[in-house]
Amino acid sequence: MKEIAVISGKGGTGKTSLTAAFATLGGKKVLADCDVDAADLHLVLHPEIIREEIFIGGSKAAIREEDCTGCGLCAEHCRFRAIGYSVTTNGEQAEKPIINPIFCEGCRLCARLCPVEAIAFEPAESGRLCVSGTPCGPMVHARLGVAQGNSGKLVTLVRQEARTIAEGEACELIIIDGPPGVGCPVIASITGVNLALIVTEPTLSGRHDLMRAAELTAHFRIPTLVCINKWDIHPGMTERIEKEARDHDVLPAGRIRYDRLVTDAQVQRTNVLACGDSAVGEDMKAVWRSVESALSNQ
Repeated sequence: MKEIAVISGKGGTGKTSLTAAFATLGGKKVLADCDVDAADLHLVLHPEIIREEIFIGGSKAAIREEDCTGCGLCAEHCRFRAIGYSVTTNGEQAEKPIINPIFCEGCRLCARLCPVEAIAFEPAESGRLCVSGTPCGPMVHARLGVAQGNSGKLVTLVRQEARTIAEGEACELIIIDGPPGVGCPVIASITGVNLALIVTEPTLSGRHDLMRAAELTAHFRIPTLVCINKWDIHPGMTERIEKEARDHDVLPAGRIRYDRLVTDAQVQRTNVLACGDSAVGEDMKAVWRSVESALSNQ
């Protein structure tokens, strides 16, 4: 079993559209949408949820009103401004503080400061983990709640579940739709994969973001390919990016032309290859062949 992660230095480069096309081309596989902060692979693959689990990403503070003396130490020292006082119906400040769970970061300083131990921490639901079926195979995906953190931990759970399913169903491949950027969720998405494919665009910012992502994969010694989307809007920059990528041991996997069909497929909530034969579809198939070749040579 092998794993490939499709990532990008920033959002909007076409990473998910390409992953959705790959989903129709690979053999027996499991799909993992690790962009848990802004998951959208489900929008084009229409998964039917088989199982859904609550994700506990941490704990939140709660004040036991019966024990609280209203000393105000917690509100005074909370750097996240998660603790404050409500206003009564006659416009006066309440005697005892309350906690805004959206702002609470779970640092526990308030509990350590409370002289009467009136603050408790309870596990808090941070999101959901889903196992679904799609026409392309099993899919593991997740979503974080509003203003919730620990996305790296949730990404790890998504990957663990995908591996369990792949082993149980004797799947040959896990295709990961990774999050954009180079932060903790991306690190959790690429650690231990067999191959990373970075999707970028032929712009100065695209070149910069590619180099950042390539530095990250190099740090973890992950073989890396690059695909330039909309290459024909700036052929000169495309050649420059591919040359610099080779200098950093990142080999070009292919180019994808600009085509309104990609946008049309998104509007229709499907993948490009489901829209019939097209030049841009052939571009995506060529990139997939490069990915298969790179995996087979490992």
